[in-house]
This record gives sequence, C-alpha cells and structure tokens, in this order.
Amino acid sequence: MNVLDAVLELNIAKEFTSTPGPRFIDEGKFSGEEFRQTLLKRKFEEALRMSVTLRIDLDGGYGYGPSFLEEAFGGLAREYGADLVRRTLTFKSDEEPLLTRDIYGYISRAAE
Repeated sequence: MNVLDAVLELNIAKEFTSTPGPRFIDEGKFSGEEFRQTLLKRKFEEALRMSVTLRIDLDGGYGYGPSFLEEAFGGLAREYGADLVRRTLTFKSDEEPLLTRDIYGYISRAAE
C-alpha cells in the first residue's frame, strides 16, 4: 500500500461500544466525552503522526444521539481546529448515511 493511500481505521461499535450513550461522562456510560478522551484523540493523533486519514466506521452502533456525536467530533474540532479535523477524518456509515452530514455540521459549528 502506498503511504498516500494509507488509512487508519476506527470502528466505534467494535472498539468502543455498540450502544453509544450521552454527551458527558457524568451523565452515563459510553458517552461522547469518554469516547473522545479515551479512544478518538489517541487514534486522531496517531493518524496525524503517520500523515494518514482516520476513517471512522459508524456501522454496527445502535443509534448515535446528537449529543454523543457533537461532543465527540465537535469537541475534537474545538480542541484541534475544524480544518485539521475535516482534513484528517472520513466517515463510513452505510446503515445511516445522513450521520456523516450531521457530524460534518457539528465539526463546522464547533469552529464558530
């Protein structure tokens, strides 16, 4: 594989949970905040170090609430900047294709 084509994968259902929870850790299990802090940031930074894309696979999850997605991906954009997050992340969502549009919206609004 050519380094330019290299992609790092993160499957939320397999690597974090198939039952995403609320926005914040203190609101319940498997929150967007917990996901961002314990897994997403580490994988994002790894992708940056490797100069590759991080593909987030959303399939296999039993419903992603807006608060989970905004806290995870909007929170990442608030920390690293929306442009860098948009350049680094791609999303796979065959089961719910509109999730990708929603997530890019959370990333863009985080920059405002």
